[in-house]
Amino acid sequence: MREFTTPLSISIPTTGNLTDDVVANARDAGDTAVFSRNTGAGWVDVTATEFHDEVRAVAKGLVAAGVEVGDRVALLSKTRYEWTLFDYAIWFAGAVTVPIYETSSAEQVGWILQDSGARAIVAEGPDHLARVREARESGDLTELQHVWSITDNAVDVLQRLGSDISDEVLEQRRTAATPLDLATLIYTSGTTGKPKGCMLTHGNFMFELGVAVDELGDLFETDDASTLLFLPLAHVFARIIQVGCVKSRAKMGHSADIKNLVADLGEFKPTFILAVPRVFEKVFNTASQRATADGRGAIFDRAADTAIAWSRARDAKKVPVRLRAQHAVFDKLVYGKLRQALGGHCTYAVSGGAPLGDRLGHFYRGIGLTVLEGYGLTETTAALSANLPDATKIGTVGRPLPGTGVRVGDDGELLFRGGQVFAGYWGNEEATREALDADGWFHTGDVGEVDDEGFVRITGRKKEILVTAGGKNVAPAVLEDRLRAHALVDQCLVVGDGQPFIGALVTIDRETFPGWAEQHGKTGGVADLVDDPDLVAAVQAAVDEANKAVSKAESIRKFTILPDEWTEEGGQLTPSMKLKRNVVVREARTEIEALYLG
Repeated sequence: MREFTTPLSISIPTTGNLTDDVVANARDAGDTAVFSRNTGAGWVDVTATEFHDEVRAVAKGLVAAGVEVGDRVALLSKTRYEWTLFDYAIWFAGAVTVPIYETSSAEQVGWILQDSGARAIVAEGPDHLARVREARESGDLTELQHVWSITDNAVDVLQRLGSDISDEVLEQRRTAATPLDLATLIYTSGTTGKPKGCMLTHGNFMFELGVAVDELGDLFETDDASTLLFLPLAHVFARIIQVGCVKSRAKMGHSADIKNLVADLGEFKPTFILAVPRVFEKVFNTASQRATADGRGAIFDRAADTAIAWSRARDAKKVPVRLRAQHAVFDKLVYGKLRQALGGHCTYAVSGGAPLGDRLGHFYRGIGLTVLEGYGLTETTAALSANLPDATKIGTVGRPLPGTGVRVGDDGELLFRGGQVFAGYWGNEEATREALDADGWFHTGDVGEVDDEGFVRITGRKKEILVTAGGKNVAPAVLEDRLRAHALVDQCLVVGDGQPFIGALVTIDRETFPGWAEQHGKTGGVADLVDDPDLVAAVQAAVDEANKAVSKAESIRKFTILPDEWTEEGGQLTPSMKLKRNVVVREARTEIEALYLG
């Protein structure tokens, strides 16, 4: 059994809670701009003192409304400044935040409110309020006493409501929580079964951010450090960056609408960003398609190959003179424009949620954006391991963070232990016992490897390993990740459990398809062209490229292009863009069976 532990490098506080950062910022750096808000007319800075005062005023309103220490308060909203404001106000009031994805259905909202026993909910706008109302009408939400709406001036309403609450009462509430107390209940995205509430304490966050901010000083602690959050704050990945920015005083902005993201990045000019791999894939594929449409496809392809080769040569510590010269030329012609699309100041990105892939990692580093890939789960307060600016191995998810240990079980499952591992599942002791063993090791459900230097590589999901009729074990994630890297492929599902060979279902990217169709003289939509020889050939090329990563017995032998797409709204994807494999397998049973007929 292979095991690797990174020693703890700093002291973690044993007292206090997450609100201490807000108080310290106002006291020690009150005039520092810690946020910037998009008002529609431009970006307006919010100082540490202003944020502290707003948080306190809203928290007093929560206290006046009857929110008690330990009560759960739900947040149902897009990523915006008020999300962060309410999160810290809830903690100031001594309560527990329960984030809900703003895309959640009424049924999902109802389950989380009921299971958590939430006493209040802050919803963003009319659509969210309608879902809360529907959940109330169809469910048993007797604990829910208050519903506030951000667009109906919830901030002002609560600030006025709390005007009679004294500073002394609020300070008692703010300091009530210790590192052992619950800070948030984050519900898993539910790829299987009903979502479970992960109990994360103030201490979990304090451990995670204590070591992460220290290790990622190049991101958080430079003089001009800033980031623009556009991932859902209901996801632990975005949440941890939020808390890290508050702790380190890195300026943070929010972008709620992905359609405005390029414009927002251009105006905000972050020095680092975070995203899931699908975002990095989309950026690359869109740039490639646009270059092809403009007649510059060959130049872009050469530029991409040069960036990848340059990055690989850097790992070997020997960049040939000719490659260095080619890289310099493409930096002016291509790479600079890609960096400009991120605002022009971005040098680092953090990626998590799924494997990024070796090729994309080298491509982005080659254009001047180092993507630091990490690994973690909701149950582990985000990162367990991460590549660092001075310790990166592309294709891995880095070494365990300081104070964290990793162990590879006899069946290949990755187990982790550290101060960021959760306290358990809310009201579900059986599930907690399955995930946490008696020695505190968390069973991730992921299969992986640890090399001699401690770098962790994820190779698949334990429950998703396919076993063919010939007895070959196949990890579908390797093939799926490589297939999705193709510009035309949106999502894919690799199948073959108990079958004579491996097959795949493929959906087509609706953004890149029109450009491809125009270039190939095609008319009609995806549904009209699923059997078109040119489209089939393009996907076959993607399959051939993916198959290079595996043995012949593991390779995809047949595939089917589906006329429809898999979406979060359709129930096939989680809010973090993970495929709900059991849902897709059930819905596409006929198509899967057809792969193996005859």
